[in-house]
Amino acid sequence: MKVLQINAIYGQFSTGRIVKELHEEMEGRGIDCYVASPIIFNSIENVYKIGNVADQKFHAMMSRISGRQGYFSKKATKRLLRYMDDIKPDIVVLHNLHSNYINLKLLLGYLADHHIASICVLHDCWLFTGKCMHFIEFDCNRWTKKCGKCPAKHNGNTSFFFDKSSKCLTDKKKYFEKIDRLGVIAVSKWVAESAAGSILKGAAMIRHIYNWIDLEIFRPQSCKNFWGGGDYQIRESFIIFGISAGWSASKGIDVLTELADILPADCRIVLAGDVSEVSETNNKIKLLGTVTDIDLLAKMYAMSDVFVNPSIQETFGLTTAEALACGTPVVAYNATANTELVGTDESCGFLVDENKAENYLQNILKIKEKSKEYYAAAARKRAEEMFCKDKNIRQYIDTFKSLLAM
Repeated sequence: MKVLQINAIYGQFSTGRIVKELHEEMEGRGIDCYVASPIIFNSIENVYKIGNVADQKFHAMMSRISGRQGYFSKKATKRLLRYMDDIKPDIVVLHNLHSNYINLKLLLGYLADHHIASICVLHDCWLFTGKCMHFIEFDCNRWTKKCGKCPAKHNGNTSFFFDKSSKCLTDKKKYFEKIDRLGVIAVSKWVAESAAGSILKGAAMIRHIYNWIDLEIFRPQSCKNFWGGGDYQIRESFIIFGISAGWSASKGIDVLTELADILPADCRIVLAGDVSEVSETNNKIKLLGTVTDIDLLAKMYAMSDVFVNPSIQETFGLTTAEALACGTPVVAYNATANTELVGTDESCGFLVDENKAENYLQNILKIKEKSKEYYAAAARKRAEEMFCKDKNIRQYIDTFKSLLAM
């Protein structure tokens, strides 16, 4: 079996780490594995660079002007196809293709013409919508039919002038239908169910496989006076932790700001991630900025009393999974993949049905009353069962083999 993965990034951030770890694990199991990406960190053998910065900037500009993402980068894609001619993959794994680097018609047409088994890995929803990576924020289900009149025209893959979401969805449907062995791996049950009602519903298989995390790094641990000393100087005894790549209304920053106003005196909210869109702060909120040190991040999870995730749209929820692995109970919004990760039995946290600060406070105080230790073992056990690297990668490989056997 010869596998080629294609993704917008290799080696860093969530999808880049997943692609790299899957690549390394497959090679370790004797599988002939290759990767193609426009952005490469920590390159190893058999990793091919797609295009260049100039091409990506041109693609980004044309996408914004025309409203069509994935219609440019023809030269870079043709070079990729020549590389594929050389390596002759048995199966191609399509991760994120919406970052200004691939021509969708050329790539998917090649896969169809050469009868190559192809897997769409749905880290988000772009592959089955006309434009959006996420649609919950806009309460939109146009992607189930034909898109058009896009409420997210100026969001995500921004279009300055034109709404081409209907054409983009129609084209994707046409391209995917020509691939005779098409499989779908969704990173949660919620995404799999969404895909089953989309242009991908005719795929030969639609499976959900959760992302994995490093359970040796993200683990329960003890570090005396972690928040009280060093750079933090946090004197409150109960720490509510949250993290997002970029804090915004859809990620729940407004809810957390309101929560800070009603917290008991001995509680403090600590937030990691880009806070450039945060206009107001409260002295009950500590802003850390982006944390790139994974070991430090694991300590932050482990040394917090509760993790909050008020995001209204999570295709998986990596931060929630990491918090659970560190034995930290979670309070999250009861929607999309949050429900699956936290569970409904209240053994390792709580789900909030209405995204209001008072509802988060009510459940945070339940955890505070019983203490984090009451939930820690169940949280860790849930992470071990759901996000085990070895088990979940084996599920990927089994899916590849099943599709090839068709």
